[in-house]
Amino acid sequence: MKRFLLFLLLVLLLVALGAGLWVRQRVTAPFAGFSGEQFIEIPQGESTAGIGRRLVEAGVIRDPLTFRLAVRTFARGRSLKAGEYRFEGASTPAEVIERLAKGDVYLVSLTFPEGLTAQEMAVLFGQSGLGSADAFVEASRDPSLIAEVDPQADTLEGYLFPDTYSLPRRISARAMVGRMVKRFTTVFDDDLRRQARATGLTVRQIMSIAALVEKETARAEERPLVAAVYRNRFRIGMPMQADPTVIYALKRAGKWNGNIRKGDLMFDSPYNTYRYPGLPPGPIASPGRAAIEATISPAKVDYLYFVSRNDGSHAFASTLPEHNRNVQKWQVEYFRARR
Repeated sequence: MKRFLLFLLLVLLLVALGAGLWVRQRVTAPFAGFSGEQFIEIPQGESTAGIGRRLVEAGVIRDPLTFRLAVRTFARGRSLKAGEYRFEGASTPAEVIERLAKGDVYLVSLTFPEGLTAQEMAVLFGQSGLGSADAFVEASRDPSLIAEVDPQADTLEGYLFPDTYSLPRRISARAMVGRMVKRFTTVFDDDLRRQARATGLTVRQIMSIAALVEKETARAEERPLVAAVYRNRFRIGMPMQADPTVIYALKRAGKWNGNIRKGDLMFDSPYNTYRYPGLPPGPIASPGRAAIEATISPAKVDYLYFVSRNDGSHAFASTLPEHNRNVQKWQVEYFRARR
């Protein structure tokens, strides 16, 4: 009897070992029941069984039994997360379960550089293949998303924060715009808002000047100086006379051809700061954080003028005679010498 029990125990151990080896082979063998690449969308709230059905139907996992064995072996009590997943080539069930447990969803990267208008951002959104440029423009016209921060806003111009976004393949223009506004409110945090209030300027005024700073210079060391020029002009009631506002006005009217002519300086638009005093009605582009910070804390200088040195930098001046000398040097003489 004892020998029989030992024999039975040995048989059971061999069966268990064989079953274990079979399960191990089942859940670690690579499989691909599709060619090329396969995208699978796991909806929020989908059951584990439902996830298994989607993976099997897509050819990512061989069959329901393999899926159940892999979940029991590798999920280790972790939940499988919703989202879109991309599979390419053969994967083991273990790899598939690990990706779903980590939430390793497929995302597309889209970068919006600083200083773009909403229209220019819409073009990038359309070119990315994520959605329609027209739908983006339409979504950007809804100021309700920024009403708490800027109750005077009539569009989202200036508040679509320039950044690199990681996005699902299917995102609506409205959702994209919502993310960009949320990113702005995250960057323009309580600390920056407190500093902004201390300037005596409204958020809209801060953003309008910051957009000018962003458009005028790409040099970090110059942002506080350019901000000081526009803050000083605004403080003493001097016209802004900013070329980027003329360009923006012409673009809005569909009249921009790539060059500012003398007659354009009197183009009739409230955004044209050569013709209308004070700041434009709102931001003319989306500034980055550095331009916003420079506007809130400009350099402590009395500059009122600046002119391009034609290398990306500018010559600054506090008086008109000094500015005129800079213009003579960097615009008249500079280009005369290159004829």
